[in-house]
Amino acid sequence: MPTLFQFTNVSKTYGAVRALDDLTLAVPERAIGLLGPNGSGKTTMIRTLLGLIPVDCGTGEVLGLDFSRRQLEIRRKVGFAPEDECLFPHVQGVEFVAYAGELVGMSPIDALQRSHEVLDYVGLGEARYRKVESYSTGMKQRLKLASAIVHDPKLLVLDEPTNGMDPAGREEVLELAHDLAHNKGINLIFSSHILPDVEAVCDYVIVLGRGKLLAQGEISALKQIHEQAFDVRVKSNTGAFIERLSAQGCSAEPNGDLLRVRIPASASPQILWEAAAAAGDQIRHLRPQRSTLEEVFLNAVEKP
Repeated sequence: MPTLFQFTNVSKTYGAVRALDDLTLAVPERAIGLLGPNGSGKTTMIRTLLGLIPVDCGTGEVLGLDFSRRQLEIRRKVGFAPEDECLFPHVQGVEFVAYAGELVGMSPIDALQRSHEVLDYVGLGEARYRKVESYSTGMKQRLKLASAIVHDPKLLVLDEPTNGMDPAGREEVLELAHDLAHNKGINLIFSSHILPDVEAVCDYVIVLGRGKLLAQGEISALKQIHEQAFDVRVKSNTGAFIERLSAQGCSAEPNGDLLRVRIPASASPQILWEAAAAAGDQIRHLRPQRSTLEEVFLNAVEKP
């Protein structure tokens, strides 16, 4: 797949702190989740991608453009919704979004027309003429999103887009981010410490720690199969099935409407079918257990 961005031996220090430490990676075009504990280098990576800060050494490209020499061109192709408050007080929502369009080179007329379109898209059509300081937290996040996509960018960067939001507002932002990435054809970098949010939107992740790359890849590939653990659902008599499993040296715990079953190391999955038959039951669902994104993240961060 085409490369979205790449770093080669990039380092950035702030005094004694090494925010990026000889970082080398190449990331394909798609919806990318950016993960890492506090101080891992996520924010510095984003600022470097946008050409907002110089690096100490190393080279890199975003959308095929050198991030140290073609910053203005990059910003015209990238939309950015920062975590921090960036709204101007006493300005109407439609004015704020139109101004963002003008900043990347749109004419005032085109920027205003596009502002109305994206405000409708993010669900702020009825609030477009309200002053931004009257917006709720969720509305402000959607306004930042509208300002980031007003110029139809090739890459959208969202930094902690659901931070501090209530469940309903969080769901709205996640649906918008997913739609932009998977239906509107916009590449996405989604930086968040909320792992379920990342998994709801992205299909690829980067894990940073102490300025270094700890893991990257397709989420589905990183979530490894546990060969001796299975999620199982039987037709009716769960109690009898569990008893038969226990007699065969298996453990079984409820997991929603499923049973999470671990079989002995020397056994094959056939033992599950035999236990169901002995209990006079039928297996209706059976799949190997996969590690969660949280396990992937923790395993990467805890590596020595």
